[in-house]
Amino acid sequence: MKSILIYLKPYRLHVVFAYIFTTVEFLSDLFLPLLLGKLINTGVVPKDIHEIYFWGSIMIGVAFIAFLAGILNSYFASYAGTGFSFTIRKKLFDHIQHFSYEYMHRFTSSSLVTRFTNDVRQLQQFIFMALRILFKAPLTIIGSVIVSLMIDFKIASIFLLTIPLAFIILSIIIHLSRKLFESVQLNVDEVNRMMQENLSGMRLIKAFFRSDYENKRFKQANDALRYTTRTAFRIVETTTPALLLCMNGGMIILLWFSQQQTALGHSSVGDVVAIINYALRISQMVSMFSMFTTNYSRAKASALRINEILQTHTIQPLQEHTKSTQPIRGSIEFNHVHFRYHETKKEVLHNIHFKINQGQTLAIMGATGSGKSTLVKLIPHLYQITKGVIKIDATPIHEIDDMHLREQIGFVAQDPFLFSGTIRENLQFGKPNATDEELIEATKNAQIYEAIMQMPDGFDTIIGQRGMTLSGGQKQRISIARALIRKPKILIFDDSTSALDLQTEQHLFKALEAYQATICIITQKIITAKTADTILLLDYGEMIGFGTHDTLLNENAQYKQIYDSQMRTGGVSR
Repeated sequence: MKSILIYLKPYRLHVVFAYIFTTVEFLSDLFLPLLLGKLINTGVVPKDIHEIYFWGSIMIGVAFIAFLAGILNSYFASYAGTGFSFTIRKKLFDHIQHFSYEYMHRFTSSSLVTRFTNDVRQLQQFIFMALRILFKAPLTIIGSVIVSLMIDFKIASIFLLTIPLAFIILSIIIHLSRKLFESVQLNVDEVNRMMQENLSGMRLIKAFFRSDYENKRFKQANDALRYTTRTAFRIVETTTPALLLCMNGGMIILLWFSQQQTALGHSSVGDVVAIINYALRISQMVSMFSMFTTNYSRAKASALRINEILQTHTIQPLQEHTKSTQPIRGSIEFNHVHFRYHETKKEVLHNIHFKINQGQTLAIMGATGSGKSTLVKLIPHLYQITKGVIKIDATPIHEIDDMHLREQIGFVAQDPFLFSGTIRENLQFGKPNATDEELIEATKNAQIYEAIMQMPDGFDTIIGQRGMTLSGGQKQRISIARALIRKPKILIFDDSTSALDLQTEQHLFKALEAYQATICIITQKIITAKTADTILLLDYGEMIGFGTHDTLLNENAQYKQIYDSQMRTGGVSR
């Protein structure tokens, strides 16, 4: 919790003012029962109207001060709480933007959404209640006990038994509820995940008529959330009845003992009324403190989840020497490269060794799971390799500034991702200051310009979330145009022409010749691979072939098998 509360630092002045005003409110509330006792003893009992007016006026003034201090305390507490939540969300978002690629998969999108919303909201409520109750409640309890003991030690000594018992009950419930609220947040993650999957895959669910199955899955997740939430709140909700039983039991004893003391003449009516008022305030503050402890249990679980993100590595280890920002020409060399993912022991790529020169095209082929996508993701330095060296223009990749390197690379992912908004905004994601002429050039080369011009608003057409209003081929071509618009020195296509027809694909690669870029393309089509300068064949992370189409066709049995199977089905010419 301490590591999270440091984000309150920009609002420390508001925290100070909140504590000042809660102190004023506490002192005002503390004096009111004492003044009431004075009013009864000097005004009501002797029937002195002037004393009643005098002490009554003072009580009204003190009550107004308490009212005003309470409002100001709430204002500063709310300001600090909302400011804190703003800061923590900004910090989380910025931190996630700088996640190293290998850590991106550690958190699901549903879990991140829950942490951004539900967990931050729990912390915001905790900050508000801490500034509103945490300081005031214990001070009111302690102050009320001290003043009551000063008024009549015998009667007030009952508090010395009931209050410690109340706090023992609270500590037990805090201990039991903390773990349960961690489970509640995990179940919220699961419900959010299922909602996101269901909404994203609605077309597929409808196409396969799987609504009943999805309903059952959601019901299971929802039932789990209901059960854990109900269990947690059942324990928490026992707090108030248990505390009320403890405090009201003490109140009954106090009233009985007060009556005895008054009847014997050992206590005055005003003193007894004052002590009873303090007892009511103590009972109220104990109940409020129980609400705070419930909030604290939830906030602590949320703080751990947020801290888990903030402690995740965001950047790859820096080298001791300055990183290179020399202009990139585009030659790529893999020198005995090995790679495995951080959480696995098995290597995904094993002893990969090849070189392609500037301006050449490399086609990468292989069965599903052979490591093709992983290999091309190593070129922009998205992952740290396990062993070996990757060189760009004879410079080891770890010696090149990552930002500088990625600015020179156009990457088109296997799953074309488009942001909600207009086509123009999606294209300018590749180059924010791109002109209309550059947009037109890139879209023409990506073979999508004419389709865009037929849309209602051209480049300003809104395409919806993830480009849901576009076909698969249109999304791929817009993604390609987004990569081309920056005129990169290295172009990477991660099986990103699969939705294009043969003629469109041929026109695309013809247009790419003007860019004079080094091209790495993952493909399953021989007709695409044969146009490349070199072909790399992978199988279970190992190189099983490297050379031109003709060389592999004559010398590599696996490549010939792929060629023959596609010839039988697609009529590929030699």
